[in-house]
Amino acid sequence: MTHQPLDPEPRAPVSRTLKLALKYGFILFWSAFVVFPFLWALTTSFKDANGVTNGATWLPWLQYQPSTQGWASLFGGPGGTNIVRPYLNSIWVTLGASVVSITLGTLAAYGLSRFTFRFLFFRNADITFFFISQRIMPPIVLAIPFFLMLRALGLLDSLAGLILVYVALLMPIAVWVMVDFFNSIPRGLDEMAWMDGCDPITTFFRVILPNAVPGLVVAGMFCVIFGWNDFFFAFTLTFTQTQLLPVSIVALNSSVTPWWALSASALVSIAPLVLLAFVVERFLSKGGLAGAVR
Repeated sequence: MTHQPLDPEPRAPVSRTLKLALKYGFILFWSAFVVFPFLWALTTSFKDANGVTNGATWLPWLQYQPSTQGWASLFGGPGGTNIVRPYLNSIWVTLGASVVSITLGTLAAYGLSRFTFRFLFFRNADITFFFISQRIMPPIVLAIPFFLMLRALGLLDSLAGLILVYVALLMPIAVWVMVDFFNSIPRGLDEMAWMDGCDPITTFFRVILPNAVPGLVVAGMFCVIFGWNDFFFAFTLTFTQTQLLPVSIVALNSSVTPWWALSASALVSIAPLVLLAFVVERFLSKGGLAGAVR
């Protein structure tokens, strides 16, 4: 009688150390991939024409002589333009349009999420799609109508006119984000509030809205990003009295591309968005509804 050899022991799983090495290796690789453009812009912003044309260099005083020419050009230095006023204009327009868009868009989204609307063959889903379809159209389609509207209202080349236009552009984003978020909030919250004697308006402000803070943050970030980065309408609807940051950055360009000034302006322009991302990051979790339904 022969004995069959025992089956070999199952192969040991990949060691925990190797898993950690792969995970942190990927994190380091992705971090370097993301940070590299910022590092490139930072080093370029402290170079002059010779430092840029001599090839890629990284170490100041060792590989190239630092220069503040790029940063000085942002504040009215030689060959530059003063971006302080356009910077403040962009902040006012972006924040103003975002606040109005979030306010109106949230109210519209709550109505589309909780109530049924019917007009001919239009239903809630059709109305929601109509809002987001406004972002599908190429901006050039809206340029002439917006221009004529602002001229008729006397708001051409003004901050108020740009805020009005940006509200029309950003509110569809707010409606689209908030409708989906309100749909994820259990209707049981509304029903419990109604049983306690709340009307729909009180229910919205005292029960639903506090649980919708993560959605408001996401919608607000989208509105701020799209509003801050817009160039087309800021360029076509303003002339001399009002100028936003993207237009003033383009004004830095000349027959010779000033990479040092453009790099400095790029860092300045993304600074508010980076700061905003760090401030609101903790609100992006959707865990606020835990235990809300009893």
